[in-house]
Amino acid sequence: MAYHDRAFEALGDSTRRTIFERLGRGPMAVVDVAHDLPVSRPAVSQHLKILMNAGLVTVHRRGARNLYQMDPKGISAMRDYLDGMWDAVLHAFKVVAESEAKGHL
Repeated sequence: MAYHDRAFEALGDSTRRTIFERLGRGPMAVVDVAHDLPVSRPAVSQHLKILMNAGLVTVHRRGARNLYQMDPKGISAMRDYLDGMWDAVLHAFKVVAESEAKGHL
């Protein structure tokens, strides 16, 4: 499975997307990530594990706490994939527009 496939699959779950978005604010402990979520802290930990396995989140120890944060490498891989798709879409649009301008369609 490609790197970006794992990332998009992980973000297919709405709870994981919410967790991922929260981590966009900066590093957080599980207790902070879990605040106001309709799932338990152990469930949040499992979601974080999936996000880590997908390359979207990293963890580091600060004192007695594990802090989770977004992994820029994982975000970059998703962005590269989407940029590549966008380039292909723009190229296809250009071909159609040029063809229409020449009266071929």
